[in-house]
Amino acid sequence: MAYAYRQTRNYEPQNADKLRDELNQCLELQTIMKDVNAYWRKHGTCMGAPGINDIQAAKLDKKIADTTRPWEKQPFSSYALNDNNAKIKRLDKKLAEVSRGFAGWEFEGGRAEANTEMNRLQLFFSERPNAAICAQLKSNGFKWASTQGAWQRQLTDNAIYSANRLDFLKPTDGKSVREHQPKVSVRSEGAR
Repeated sequence: MAYAYRQTRNYEPQNADKLRDELNQCLELQTIMKDVNAYWRKHGTCMGAPGINDIQAAKLDKKIADTTRPWEKQPFSSYALNDNNAKIKRLDKKLAEVSRGFAGWEFEGGRAEANTEMNRLQLFFSERPNAAICAQLKSNGFKWASTQGAWQRQLTDNAIYSANRLDFLKPTDGKSVREHQPKVSVRSEGAR
């Protein structure tokens, strides 16, 4: 079951709007968690805390009062805040990657395409590559996809860096693979 989940997740298109929505939800959750913790420290209860209703406040108060969980000293634990903050950073990085887009290039004996629909960097060769080239592709994370007729890997910055290391994938115009890619923005819009 986990394999099927991973497989569908990897093939999901990189949608900037979807990532931006998820990032905004995480930012809102982080604010609510901080505000509820501050309210609880000041008032000793979560009832009336901003961002949550009375039912949620009662559950949080019960969780703190539970003697079988002595480590729960506040409504939202530090690990919950840290986990959400780490998710915010991952989404921010992914949004910056997706927003900039990727570009393909021609190389001697084939072409590279950035397939955003499948979220893959695909390498199409005019002739079947020899065993040494196949071994180098495999060692750099590329896999043969017979359904696509291409060597491919997930479309990320690391895929571009890996392709840049392989001499037989050098663009025919003399530039490096990384020079063909749009510049990375320092910070994506919508982030903290």
